[in-house]
Amino acid sequence: MSPAADERDRIRVAMDHILGGTPQRSNGALTIVPLATEADVPRNAFTQRHLDLKNEFYEKVRARGEMPDSEKRLRRQLVKAKELRTEALKELERRKADNEALAGALHQFVMENRQAPAPDEPVAKQRPRPAYSASSTGKRG
Repeated sequence: MSPAADERDRIRVAMDHILGGTPQRSNGALTIVPLATEADVPRNAFTQRHLDLKNEFYEKVRARGEMPDSEKRLRRQLVKAKELRTEALKELERRKADNEALAGALHQFVMENRQAPAPDEPVAKQRPRPAYSASSTGKRG
């Protein structure tokens, strides 16, 4: 028997063990890594020589109404990524609001600075400063 044919037989036996819930050499997870361990073949054998057996394994897993562990892991990662995106969007909104407040404060500072006299300007030429009341500044007296 050639090594490839022997590999295929070992893979089919390993499939039966894992799907039957009686793994002998692996943790029995429904992924290719434990299947390769169970069959005593390199993991890349499923991507280079036995892609059909890999697909068959996953089809059998789905036919039992189960989801492969790799798909479960990806779904958890997707949920986490969506949560992180939501948090990032909230943070972006907070930063936009802060930015607008800072821009308003800067504008107010520039306007007040334009009203202030230049340090070397004679007193007679100084423009009068606007009078602020407690209600216009938001301060309470």
